[in-house]
Amino acid sequence: MTIRKTDRRTLYTIQVIKKAFLNLINNHNYSQLSVAQICRKAGITRSTFYLHFNNLSALLNSVLDDALMISDHPNSNLTLASNITVDFLKKNESLLPTCQRIADSPQYRSLLMDPDLSEYIIGRIANYEGGRMVPQIMKRTGLGNKDAKTLFLYFLHGSFAINKRHHFTKDDEWYHEVKMLNQFINAGYKSFTHNK
Repeated sequence: MTIRKTDRRTLYTIQVIKKAFLNLINNHNYSQLSVAQICRKAGITRSTFYLHFNNLSALLNSVLDDALMISDHPNSNLTLASNITVDFLKKNESLLPTCQRIADSPQYRSLLMDPDLSEYIIGRIANYEGGRMVPQIMKRTGLGNKDAKTLFLYFLHGSFAINKRHHFTKDDEWYHEVKMLNQFINAGYKSFTHNK
């Protein structure tokens, strides 16, 4: 994203463009969207759009950055204690998977459900959280960086798939599955520590 000015009007226009994009993604797949549609929805000209974003991908990246910033918790983690309960999960939402924390803002759910974007979003989450999560996995398992990255990507893809299957809605079945998966992950961690 290229911002030439940071005055209020510029910031407002950027927000209008992002809001138009998120409204359109509720009814259209990303691959069906065009800059012209977004401009019509936002009530702006194409030149105004291109003043703030180089293309549709730049807009998507900016929206995803917003979503990741909203969902960011310094204590977030993909792994929990082995004796985790559903009540514990409900009281410690910052420990939930990133994709689920993003989905807590209803405006992003359709974006997460878009069939064209799953792999791209997973890649953005991996880039955003990998620097924090991979060292934690290395410390907990004793694995090297490459192997820890493999586990991280496995966890991330699995978490995203489970959340997508539930349409990013936290119901009792979802909490049960997250609890079970965390127990599975923790058992895997223990097997690495026992085999050192």
